[in-house]
Amino acid sequence: MKPLPEALHIAREHDLDLVEVAPNANPPVCKIMDFGKYKYEQDVRRKESRRKTSNVVIKEMKFRPKIDEHDYSTKTKHVERFLNEGSKVKITIMFRGREMAHPELGKKILDRIAEQVKDVGHVEAAPRVDGRNMLMVLAPVKKQEPKAGSAKPRPARPPQAPAPGDAAAAAPAPAVESVPAAPTS
Repeated sequence: MKPLPEALHIAREHDLDLVEVAPNANPPVCKIMDFGKYKYEQDVRRKESRRKTSNVVIKEMKFRPKIDEHDYSTKTKHVERFLNEGSKVKITIMFRGREMAHPELGKKILDRIAEQVKDVGHVEAAPRVDGRNMLMVLAPVKKQEPKAGSAKPRPARPPQAPAPGDAAAAAPAPAVESVPAAPTS
């Protein structure tokens, strides 16, 4: 515990800053540090934590119950591409007029899509009817990243011949005997 003028003198001597870290303490606590460096490290940590968060993007693809085969395959390829990019995909089947009497047609299309993209995505929200639409949400399958310890094992290197003139490497190491300790009474 040093008085304020002395602490300021020490900080200036070392070309550092005197920073108050606990103003409500009695007496207030100060620390001698390079404040610019401290602020920089805080910003780096904040940016690093922001980088680790991922923004979930939801793309939407709309189908109709009477969709043609070519349109279906084109839209399904788009769904696969979105899932490969890491986006979630909301698939909507839009019903018009009397098509509402046959929701099984929409369910059949959604099941077919889920089956086709099962290697890149899985069903996150099961098909449900919402007014004149039937909705289903697909999420991308998480890819397994190889762990640090599970890399390919390196092949064993063959033993190298000792360098010429290296007597220590050529001589075998002396054998060490183990002697039992004397019992204590």
